Amino acid sequence: MPEAPDLEVIKDYLNANLRDAKVASCKVLRPTVVRSLAAEVTSDLPGRTFLDAQRLGKFLTLRFSGGRSLVINPMLTGAFQHCADSALIQKKTCITFNMGGGMDLRYLDDRQMGKVYYIDNGESDGDAQDDLVPQYTGLGPDVLAGISLEEFQTRLKKFNGEIKGVLTRGVFISGIGNAYSDEILFAAGISPFKKCRALKPDELKTLHTQCRRVLEEATETLRVRMGGDIQKKVRDFLQVHNKGGQPCPKCGGNITQLNANQRITSYCRHCQPGLLIRN
Repeated sequence: MPEAPDLEVIKDYLNANLRDAKVASCKVLRPTVVRSLAAEVTSDLPGRTFLDAQRLGKFLTLRFSGGRSLVINPMLTGAFQHCADSALIQKKTCITFNMGGGMDLRYLDDRQMGKVYYIDNGESDGDAQDDLVPQYTGLGPDVLAGISLEEFQTRLKKFNGEIKGVLTRGVFISGIGNAYSDEILFAAGISPFKKCRALKPDELKTLHTQCRRVLEEATETLRVRMGGDIQKKVRDFLQVHNKGGQPCPKCGGNITQLNANQRITSYCRHCQPGLLIRN
C-alpha cells in the first residue's frame, strides 16, 4: 500500500517532471477503477495542461487547467509509472495519459482495488466535487504536515481500540498505513496491541514525535532509492515490518510477525512489551 512517504516522493517527482505538460490523449484500459464525475475523462482531459500534484494522506490529486482534477486513492496495490510511450504496457496498467514528448504517465493496479476520480475541482464556480470522493473529506491532519501534541492527544481521545489500528485510520491522522504503523510503534517502543486509552503521557509524547520523524526519514530514503522509478515499492530498509523471524535491530531477539485479515503486524516482544490479548 502506498503510504505518505511513497506518495510524497511521487508527488514531488511529478511536479518536477510534468508541470506544464499538456495531455495528448487518455486511454482507460481497466474501467472498473475509473469514476468520471465531471465528464468522460477520455474525451474531456486531452488538451488540458498539468498544473501540479498535491497529496493529502494516502490520496494523490493531479490538477489540470480548466478546473479539472484526478483524485487517486491507490489503496493496496495502486502504483504510478512515468515512462516512454513506446514502453510495453503491463497487464496491470489501468489508465494511460500521454503527456507529449514521447512520455506516458500510467496508473497500475494489478488487483484493481484503487480508484481514480475525475472531478470538477471548483476553480471556476466554487462547486468542487471532492466531497463525492469516498473517505476524502473526512481525513484528519496529514502526518507530514505536522500536528501539535495537544491536538494529537485530543483527537486520540475519540478512539478506544488498539493503537496500531487507530494509527491507520485516516480520520485520526492521515497518511499512515500498515507498514509505517509498525515502524512508528517500534521506534516508540509501544506494543501494537496496547489500547489507546492505556497509553501513558510519556508514551503519547514519544508516539507523537515518532509519527512524523519516522515518515520524514522514510521519505528522504525513498527519494534516493526510487529516483525516477516511481512505480517501485521499496520497503527493504524498514526496521521491523514484514521481517518476522529476523533479528531485532535494537535487542537482537527475533521479530514477531502475525497475519490476520490480510494484514501483517511485525513487532519486537522485548522492545515493545505488552499482552497480545487484553481481558
